[in-house]
Amino acid sequence: MSNPDEAPQPQQPGAQPPQPGNVPPAGYQPPQGYQPPQGYQPPSQPGQYSQPGQYSQPGPGQPGQAGGFHFEMPTDGPRNFNDILPQGGFSGLFKTMGLPTELKVSYFIWVISGLLGLLFGLIGLFAIIAAFAFMPGVAALLLVLLIISLAVAAAQIVLAMKMKEGKEWARLALTVLAAVSLLLAIFGSINAGGPGAGLGGNWFGFLVSAVAVVLMWLPNSQLWFKAVKGAV
Repeated sequence: MSNPDEAPQPQQPGAQPPQPGNVPPAGYQPPQGYQPPQGYQPPSQPGQYSQPGQYSQPGPGQPGQAGGFHFEMPTDGPRNFNDILPQGGFSGLFKTMGLPTELKVSYFIWVISGLLGLLFGLIGLFAIIAAFAFMPGVAALLLVLLIISLAVAAAQIVLAMKMKEGKEWARLALTVLAAVSLLLAIFGSINAGGPGAGLGGNWFGFLVSAVAVVLMWLPNSQLWFKAVKGAV
C-alpha cells in the first residue's frame, strides 16, 4: 500500500512525454532537453486534437474567418409581365411577416411615400389643368413632370412589394428610383427659381428615399436576401 504522505517524484530529465493519444494536462511542460518529433504541431485551443500530434483548422463559415460585402448583379430578373406584378395582387400591401426590422422600415417608407405621391399628384393634376387657361407653356411642362412623378410613385409601390418577396432585381430598381428622385429634385428646384423652392417637396422625397435605400443594403438585409435566394 502506498504512503499518502509521499510526495510525487519530479520528472527526471530525459523522461518520456505523454504517449500519443493522451492529451497532456493543463499547464504541462515537457522535460528539459526533450525534442518533439518531426512534424508535430501543438493544438492552438484545447479539444482540437483529431489524431495524435494533429489538430484541425477552422473551416469556412466557422469563427475566425470574416466575410466581406461583394455586390453582384441580380440574376432573378422578371421573365415576363406577370413576374413584375405582386403575388396575390395588392391585398397584402401592408403585410410584412418574416421581414427583418430594417426591411420592414424600408418597405413602409417606399409604400407610404408612393401612396402620398399618388395622392398629391392627383390633387396637383386639377391645378395644372386649370393653369392651361392662363399659362399653357408652363402648365404643359408641369404636366410632364407630374406624369413622371406619378409613374415613379406607382412603380415604387409595385417594386417595394416585389422587394418584400425577396427579389433582388426589385431592390436594385428601387435604388435606381432614388437616383431618379434626386434628378427630379434638382430639376424641380431649378425650374422653381432656386434651390430653396424644392426643399419642401422633391428634396424631402429624395431624402426619404435615400434612407429607404440604405436600409435595404444593410448587412442584416443582405443576409435575408441571401437566405430567400438560397431557399428558392
